[in-house]
Formats: sequence, structure tokens, C-alpha cells
Amino acid sequence: MFGYNVKTLTQFIIERQADFPYATGEFTRLLYHVGVAAKLVNKKVNKAGLVDILGEAGNINVQGEEQKKLDLLANWQFVQALKNSRECCGVASEEDQEIITWDDELSRDGNYIFCMDPLDGSSNIDVNVSIGTIFSIYRRISPRGTKPTIEDFLQPGNKQVAAGYVVYGSSTMLVYTTGRGVYGFTLDPSIGEFCLSHLNIQTPENGKIYSVNEANYHQFPEGVKKYIDYCKESDKETNRPYSSRYIGSLVADFHRNLLKGGIFLYPKTQSAPKGKLRLIYECNPIAFLAEQAGGAATDGTKRILDIKPESLHQRVPFFVGSKNMINKLHEFL
Repeated sequence: MFGYNVKTLTQFIIERQADFPYATGEFTRLLYHVGVAAKLVNKKVNKAGLVDILGEAGNINVQGEEQKKLDLLANWQFVQALKNSRECCGVASEEDQEIITWDDELSRDGNYIFCMDPLDGSSNIDVNVSIGTIFSIYRRISPRGTKPTIEDFLQPGNKQVAAGYVVYGSSTMLVYTTGRGVYGFTLDPSIGEFCLSHLNIQTPENGKIYSVNEANYHQFPEGVKKYIDYCKESDKETNRPYSSRYIGSLVADFHRNLLKGGIFLYPKTQSAPKGKLRLIYECNPIAFLAEQAGGAATDGTKRILDIKPESLHQRVPFFVGSKNMINKLHEFL
């Protein structure tokens, strides 16, 4: 598939270790374990229809959403991998009410905080549509050797040292950034390795795709309505109308727009006045990736990465994509 000059995720991370002179291999080991967890979750996703991991788990998560069996499995798989890495001292997950910490001394000495949505787009699981994992990594601010505190997890997105996502689709891809460009790795099932397939991803400054759940149009703020109407208008000079593409999985929608150019909109609504997407687990990591690829992300008034989180499961309006499309949106807002 990739020929003989393949570069694996592990090789790439080791080569880039010099980007983090303070890490002395810790960060490299942490990212390695993230890749291992992604491969294990991918195996479960690929045989979801053959084993008893489809359907509801019978639980409600902290967001008030019905948990899927695969949600819980993915959450457990990543938590175990992070614990085994010994470089992560605490985890915050969309599926858990409180932060996860461990009592052993090695874990308390870990230097990194990990935040994740273990299985984004889980409403698509049962119908075989692309889903994903979103993650974000911070250096802890509490003293090493102690248990992390909630303040470690409430850092603004501009403090991230890495962020990424895994999209489980027709092929499985891991895309990540450490603040020095965005790189994509495609899983080669013949060797069981993520292999470098997308070098230094740059998203187009303009796009022809807008992604939004238009069923909520009448609940959107007036500025958002006007922008959507603008996207639908015919104008040869600006290549409109744009194409409407909405999957309902943030990872899948963002991944398409990242590569092809476009804008993703999840504004506040009358029924969700603070927005619906989670700042820490979804918006911050996706915003970091977007900016590193030359795009932009905002809550409609300010840069996503500059927002100081007030709570673990805080929600915000979210607009992300090609820079010129975001700028045009702001004219309407």
C-alpha cells in the first residue's frame, strides 16, 4: 500500500522528539500509547456488527446522553493505555463525571494531562457511519509526585502541547499536531502500523462546503441564519452556492473540511443557549489542529483557544474551518 519507504507513527514521533527538549522521551512514550489504544479501538469498531458491542449500554453520561456500549469500551481502552504509559497523571473524559487519577507513585509522577472524547459521533455507531476519537494533551501545572487537581484540566486551549483525532472510516487515520504543523497517519492493516500519509497538512483558505445541522435553522441567532443564506446564494464570483455536507460526527465533518476546505458550524440555539459541543474535549483540540493547518476557530466572538474553561464539561458555540470563511462568518455575526 505504501511501498517500502514507509515511516511509521512511532518512527515519526521519535524523530520529532527534539521538538520537546524538556520531555526527555516522556512525551514520545505517551503518544505511542495513544496510538496503541487507537489501534485496539479500531479493531473493535471493525467487528462491531459481529460481537455484542452495538446498541445502548443502558447508562446516561454526564452530558445527559445515552451511552453506547462502544462508547464505554473506547473510554476504558484509552484510560488503560494512558495508565500504562506512566507519563499521564490524570484523564478527563466526556464519559466520566469527574477526573480520573491513579494512586500509584509512578502515575502521580506523570507530567501530562489527557482530555478526550473517546468516541465522537456515537449516534452513528449502529449505522456504520464514520466515528472518531478526539484528544488533547497539556503539561500539568500541579507539582509532580502529587495527584493532579481540577486546575490542571481547566487550562485554556493555547496551553495544549498536543492534540489530535482518530477517524474510523473507510480507512483509519490518526491526525495530530504538537504545535509544529499537522500530520496524518493511515493505519496499514497488513502491518498493523499507522504510516505517514499526509505530511504537513494545510487547509485551503477558502472552501465550498458548509457543515451545519440545518434542522435547527429557526433556533439559530440571526447572524448565523444570514450566513447560511449567504452560503446558499448563487454568485459565480465567489463560487457560490456552497455545498451542504453534514455527517453528525465532528471528527468526520472536520476531517473532510480540513482536507478540502470548508466551515463547520455548531451555534448556540434557543434550546442550547450556551452551545452544545464541549470546550475541553472537542473544541480546544479541533481548534488547535485547525489553526496549525492555517484555519481558524471561534465561538462567534473570540478565539476558541483563548477561552479559560470554567468547568470540566463546559459547552460553547463552535465555528471552525477555512480562514476566509470564518472571517466572512464574523461579518454576519
